[in-house]
Amino acid sequence: MAATSLALSCVFSPSLSPGAVKFSFSSRLVRFRPLRCSGKEEVLLEGMPPEYYDDEWQARQREKTKELRRMQREEEEEEERKIEEYREIGTRLKEFPEQDLRNARKLVSSFIRAAEEVEERIEEAAEKGELDELVLMIIWNRLDLARRDDEKDAIRSLDLLYRRVETEILKRQASPAMKLLNDLLNMHDGFEDDAWLKDCRKRMADTFPREDPFSVLMPPGFDIDMHQGPLRPPIETDNTLLRVDFVREVDALLQEVRTEEEEEAGNKGERLDPEAIALKLKQQEKQRTIRQVEAILDLALYLKW
Repeated sequence: MAATSLALSCVFSPSLSPGAVKFSFSSRLVRFRPLRCSGKEEVLLEGMPPEYYDDEWQARQREKTKELRRMQREEEEEEERKIEEYREIGTRLKEFPEQDLRNARKLVSSFIRAAEEVEERIEEAAEKGELDELVLMIIWNRLDLARRDDEKDAIRSLDLLYRRVETEILKRQASPAMKLLNDLLNMHDGFEDDAWLKDCRKRMADTFPREDPFSVLMPPGFDIDMHQGPLRPPIETDNTLLRVDFVREVDALLQEVRTEEEEEAGNKGERLDPEAIALKLKQQEKQRTIRQVEAILDLALYLKW
């Protein structure tokens, strides 16, 4: 006890100068920190691996720390970008009334839940006049979110749903010539071209009015062969589709499609990745449809009753 008191009195004795006290305190701490002063031996810390004192290892660790911090910044920036994109997607529909948005979302959800009965559900909605631009925008928003989250199954399903709804809307808004063209294309079973062309010829002969001078002067419904039927034209507007109008609209459609094909051919490159193969198959299907439309146009040009 006396020895301990003597030691304490030596350290904190008032007779010692402040510089002596400071020196005594710092001399006790020097054992707990590494010194890398030139001309002096480094003080080793207990429990530290030998690599800790390797300058090259320290440099590599600093580089790893910088890389981790850079990756962290990139992840944070990517997260902020996604949040901003999601916010932008959410604001696309702000201009529409809330009740219309609610009804359209319910309709799209019913399409998704319908599974195999989705075709019937879409046609039913089209007959009720429920399909419009808002429904397409909601499907597109969901498709956009699925693409950003890389949900492949959802992307395929929503893409097919979008195209099917868009086709139904266009079909309802199409002119009589385009509606007839769509019906003729849907008559093809994918196998018998000759039988399909025969059916198309019969359908066009039944749809277009005969173009001999006598039939042009007579109103619809008058039997030319039996010379029987009404002689007065109906008061309501006649929506009869003339062959010349059908030929003109189909030819204009083909010209537009061919122009697009030429532009796409100029930008096309040879790739073998899955996306390029899928695009090539899609182009082949498009070419097949173009050839069918050309065959229909030839039938209409040289149609005989």
